[in-house]
Amino acid sequence: MKSAFEVLQPLGRALMLPIAVLPVAGLLLRLGQPDIWQHVLPVVLPYLPFIAAAGSSIFDNLGLLFAAGVAVGLAKENHGAAALAGVVCYVVTTVAAKTLMVTPLDVVAGYSGQAAAWAADHFKDETIRHLSVPIGIVAGVLSGWLYNRYHNIKLPDYLAFFGGRRFVPIAAGFSALALAFIIGKSWVAIATGMDGFSHAVVSLGALGLFLYGALNRLLIVTGLHHILNSLVWFNLGNYHGVTGDLHRFMAGDPTAGAFMSGFFPVMMFGLPAACLAMYHAARPERRKEVGGMLASMALTALLTGVTEPIEFSFMFLAPPL
Repeated sequence: MKSAFEVLQPLGRALMLPIAVLPVAGLLLRLGQPDIWQHVLPVVLPYLPFIAAAGSSIFDNLGLLFAAGVAVGLAKENHGAAALAGVVCYVVTTVAAKTLMVTPLDVVAGYSGQAAAWAADHFKDETIRHLSVPIGIVAGVLSGWLYNRYHNIKLPDYLAFFGGRRFVPIAAGFSALALAFIIGKSWVAIATGMDGFSHAVVSLGALGLFLYGALNRLLIVTGLHHILNSLVWFNLGNYHGVTGDLHRFMAGDPTAGAFMSGFFPVMMFGLPAACLAMYHAARPERRKEVGGMLASMALTALLTGVTEPIEFSFMFLAPPL
């Protein structure tokens, strides 16, 4: 158990880096909708597609963000070479895996010639998009491990230019070939397993929501809740080819959002209110001392959704809370 935690805890911390981008993506996407501004500042309506597209671009490239973010988070020195290796690994994996995929016959049934080729290519693109976040996480983990292992490697003099950190993206590219082969040949089993997991969780209804929420709060002590969140937010369910509770909610799925609904009211209002309560409960002579700390914790939770600073403060100082 200890060794499992030692392996998973760095991954949980690394996942925080790309997940921290999501609040700004959500804000841009929401602020780009006309229902907010049409009765207040109609002059900005022509510019809203520009703002919404900025937010959508982040959600459309989450796999790439996870590949770079997880790689940097796992690298011992948080070096940019690890991020580059993650990007290389992700791009090689997705493109190469696509060429190995065999399109089911029912996808191209009724098409011929270029139409059949387009249908097959579109199906492969959608499949890769469906798997993009898991591929990004695996690519990031692999690239971070390669960086930690080979960033100091020494090569013969005639290859010295490619030694050290420069070797890591090269190694990631070749390692991605093996990952692409596995995904390209077994994507049916992977997709089926993910769908089975999604249906199993959703079929539990309120019990599934309770188990998810309870596990999320329990795992926050170890940092492993980010792994659980990644599975649910980005892979749970399917709505017109869009997967994940977060993605489906943004795509307009009326059944999505339940696995996020208890988070944001607490992050944005509940925990800042707890900070305010602690400030008022402090002794008068100490309020100035603790006010700055609690204010920064409250703003962090409100603006970024990162709640560990305030939660850890009472988790360890006053566990009954």
